[in-house]
Amino acid sequence: MTIMIPAWENGILKPVEKLEAHQRGLKHKAVSVFVINRGRVLIQQRAMGKYHTPGLWANTCCTHPEWDEDATDCAVRRLEEELGISGVYPTHRDQIEYRADVGGGLIEHEVVEVFVADAPNGLRIAPNPDEVMNTRWVDFYDLTAEVARHPMQYTPWLRIYLQDHTATIFGDLISAG
Repeated sequence: MTIMIPAWENGILKPVEKLEAHQRGLKHKAVSVFVINRGRVLIQQRAMGKYHTPGLWANTCCTHPEWDEDATDCAVRRLEEELGISGVYPTHRDQIEYRADVGGGLIEHEVVEVFVADAPNGLRIAPNPDEVMNTRWVDFYDLTAEVARHPMQYTPWLRIYLQDHTATIFGDLISAG
């Protein structure tokens, strides 16, 4: 199945095949979500069948919106598709642009709408095994320490978010901690 994503080519936003966008390092739209419960962040380990960064730990979920799809709708949709999560309401935090080598000759050059969602206790999680091989809740401060000690176990974008955008994404969590 060919997946088309919104990407900029020669300064014009147009649908581009997802793999091609990553092979060419084209700037493209993306969505990232962090689900949080009482100072803990839900992270996922990417399935081994993913075409880049398989087996690495990432934020709760991330994806590319469909053409003309609202970023919030995309975040809600992808929480359900990847993790079987429903009934949480992501709040937009910021738009972040980054460029990262994700291995295998692939480049993520993303303009990301970042969301945070508060999870109720006992949130039901049912990971899609084609997308996610494991999940876990980790204390925010433990996560930052783990990423600092073992960076290659985490996706480049999670490392970038924690290194450069902590206050923007996790400001409430930091001020409460």
